[in-house]
Amino acid sequence: MCKPFIENHQFNGIRKQAQILLQAIQSSSDPRVAESVRDGVKVQIWSAFPDATEHQLRLLEQVADARTEEEVRGSLRSLEPYLTEFPRVTEKQLKQLFPKVKKLKLPDLSAVDYRRLTYISWTDIAANKMYLVYGRNGQLVGIEGRFTPVNKKSVCFLCNRHSETVLFSAISKVKPAHASADYYKAFGNYMCLDSGACNRHITSVDALDRFIREVTGTDKSAT
Repeated sequence: MCKPFIENHQFNGIRKQAQILLQAIQSSSDPRVAESVRDGVKVQIWSAFPDATEHQLRLLEQVADARTEEEVRGSLRSLEPYLTEFPRVTEKQLKQLFPKVKKLKLPDLSAVDYRRLTYISWTDIAANKMYLVYGRNGQLVGIEGRFTPVNKKSVCFLCNRHSETVLFSAISKVKPAHASADYYKAFGNYMCLDSGACNRHITSVDALDRFIREVTGTDKSAT
């Protein structure tokens, strides 16, 4: 068996394509329509793995080759052993990511499935703070900011779903040359209040990576 190679957001994307295929199989009376959708699904899945080996592509191809609901679901289950894990973090590591927070409220990670994580996020309601941890370039990056309840559904910038969101605003860690002492620039986005649900639906890390770069001031070429 080959090593795990499918990241959480990629698996979510595969699952989304599988649902598209299943809908075409169940709703179309013309086999040609289903086959056209099947070809498109295969292209979408393969395009998410430009560096995949021949063996990995064959594993991924099982989803597009499925003909029944049972086969579609079985093909997804067969890919689960190939899911990579989010770096397992300790309380000490989390505290090191936010050294200026004296009384950091830590999330409960005891029941977390690290294979189904793209990022870790939690809130401290008393301090009106939100914390986000993401693995980038082989290192964990921590972002803290304020959160504002929206009290209505809006589109999450990470998973693109209509859901219960909060406005997460983080101040950039970079100041332009000759900036005044009170200069600051904040970056804000609407994101899911339920990070677990968000992690189960996110299909791209582009927006998350861009947000991290904006706040930390790291150049895109470093990705």
